[in-house]
Amino acid sequence: MSLTWISTFLDAQAAELGAARNTLLAYGRDLKDVHGWLDGKGHAFESAQQSDIEAYLIHCDAQGLAKSTRARRLSAIKQLYRFAFEEGWRADNPAIQIASPGQDKRLPKTLDEAEVDRLLEAARAFGRNAHDIARDTCLLELLYATGMRVSELVSLPVSAARGNPQMLLILGKGGKERMVPLSPPARDALRAWLTTRDSVQEAAETKGQPPSRFLFPSRGAAGHLTRHWFYARIKSLAVHGGVAPDKVTPHTLRHAFATHLLAGGADLRAIQTMLGHADVATTEIYTHVVDERLTQLVLDHHPLARDDTRSSDGKTSSDGQ
Repeated sequence: MSLTWISTFLDAQAAELGAARNTLLAYGRDLKDVHGWLDGKGHAFESAQQSDIEAYLIHCDAQGLAKSTRARRLSAIKQLYRFAFEEGWRADNPAIQIASPGQDKRLPKTLDEAEVDRLLEAARAFGRNAHDIARDTCLLELLYATGMRVSELVSLPVSAARGNPQMLLILGKGGKERMVPLSPPARDALRAWLTTRDSVQEAAETKGQPPSRFLFPSRGAAGHLTRHWFYARIKSLAVHGGVAPDKVTPHTLRHAFATHLLAGGADLRAIQTMLGHADVATTEIYTHVVDERLTQLVLDHHPLARDDTRSSDGKTSSDGQ
């Protein structure tokens, strides 16, 4: 019965809340792990009590799972039981009073402007042919200009790019739409890629292949480039651009977009809207990145921050006394 609970819950999340596919997959993995542990202890979702769920979380801690992973699993459990209560499957919610283990606040990895420039230069120079160069340049320019999630980028419909748009319409998590301005370099890269893409598509259609609705079409099952393909591609571009590949993922370019905008004086609420964050608290982590850089700037360059600028009696070393 417990597995039926999971499948019904996931179906409802998809149908009623428009949950993204990756979110549903994560819920499914987490809840199946809980089910497996409960089953091994002779329990099930139907009969588990608060003490059982707490014991599961202790087990996760003993396994060395990060706080963020344990918090995510508890969140999935709570949502499942909330759904079960609303459906009348249980008269109580055994997880409602369990406190989240919280998450370690980690500053997002990002790239400085020089590193982004080197990545973009690599995209314009490294590739098997003009097609690959135009595609890679467009991917990176769009990602850095808009701060899109990589899943949003690779699945962009070609209709969103027609007509030399000043703004790009992005379909985000939960089916929510947002508009993000395009920079002149991004618009140039988009026009160049559309010319190349349409030429390839026309040739394919003459051979009887159906037209693709995606900006970045692929012959794979999804019909467009995948996140995994782009992850590997951007690592290759990092190597050719002289940027440490362990620093570079599609998500670090999203972080760079937000950090560079904030450092340039952009409003936090505007950045929240462009990133598609539901809560401004999620966006506020970028203020820590900028604050850290400003603090280091003062320590490196302010005359009173240097230990050798004052003598032991409080006079500056330039007093000559």
